[in-house]
Amino acid sequence: MDEEFCIIGQEELDEIKEALSTQDMPTAITKIKNVLEQQDRVELNIGVTGESGSGKSSFVNAFRGIGDEEKGSAQTGPVETTMQTQVYLHPKYENVKVWDLPGIGTPNFKANEYLEQVQFERYDFFIIIASDRFRECHTQLAKEIMRMGKKFYFVRSKIDSNILAESRKKSFDQEKTLNTIREDCETELTKIGIEASVVFLISCFELGKYDFNLMQERMEKELPQHKRHVLMLAIPNITLEINERKKKALEENISRVALLSAGVATIPLPGLSVFVDLAIVNNEIEKYYSVFGLDDPSLQMLCERSGKTIEELKNVMKSPLHLGINPTALIGLLGAASLYVSENAVEYVCSLVPVLGTMVAGGMSYLTISKMLKKALNELAEDAKNVLIASLETEV
Repeated sequence: MDEEFCIIGQEELDEIKEALSTQDMPTAITKIKNVLEQQDRVELNIGVTGESGSGKSSFVNAFRGIGDEEKGSAQTGPVETTMQTQVYLHPKYENVKVWDLPGIGTPNFKANEYLEQVQFERYDFFIIIASDRFRECHTQLAKEIMRMGKKFYFVRSKIDSNILAESRKKSFDQEKTLNTIREDCETELTKIGIEASVVFLISCFELGKYDFNLMQERMEKELPQHKRHVLMLAIPNITLEINERKKKALEENISRVALLSAGVATIPLPGLSVFVDLAIVNNEIEKYYSVFGLDDPSLQMLCERSGKTIEELKNVMKSPLHLGINPTALIGLLGAASLYVSENAVEYVCSLVPVLGTMVAGGMSYLTISKMLKKALNELAEDAKNVLIASLETEV
């Protein structure tokens, strides 16, 4: 259970093992259910701060995968619009909270008083945004955050505007321009002893470009294990790299979901395993749709940004599941409905045999659910990849 996205603590794991070893199946199943539900309740709090007009609110919106004028978006404008701390929930994961903090940089700014004012202890990490040079107020804040034992990341925003301005020059070289901006930021930060690799160049209007992938990977590595999973699910699916990492995060969870099925399969009650298994698989596949952005609301938002119709995007989806989740489609994941039904019939007979029978029934159910979910995940991840590629083609 020491995998990258492990979310079962050792204490819970020991309790489950104890219940299974004593054949206390109801207790084991209850504990497994609680563990699976806990991952959806883990809170992730992100504090976003910076000078007035640096693009804090636009970043809050982009990070949550919504536009500046969509329902529930943080208010944006050419002047400071955040006069007090505002919290914005992720549209799909309400346990992910992005906090738009008041602007810094006033003549009387004091980092320690500011952090106390915004209740620094609630945040898992901070994003410090600057639209040009990093100034004294940024470094004061970074030092105080470090002193208090929190993580922070510098974001150099509005990179798209810089690129557009430089592109008017005859000698324009995009890579050279990006390197110049990055080196300038790093030089200023290293002067005060702050690690240069925490600087990321980002455009909130083209989040898939520049350094967003690098920042996401850095955040993920530095978060506690139980928070990494939540971050990976909540990050907007905007690059092929993120799509692959989302797949990995979901794949790591399959064994825990299958364990619940295995526990149910050992209870000698006709039809119980089939009913629970279909409910489990249905729930997980719905999660896959949401995480990969294959649900209709997510696809519609992608259409608005890419200029393609929802029909065009759905045409590149090849999985049988893209037409909808139903019992026939779920059973079809095994290749034949008869195979799934026969295995569950064997499960029931085996579960009537003490000890050995329950082990066989549980093992068969574990393998069945694992196979179904892995097949579904692979197909939907491929659909998401094709949709992403199709949407990006409009921008070329």
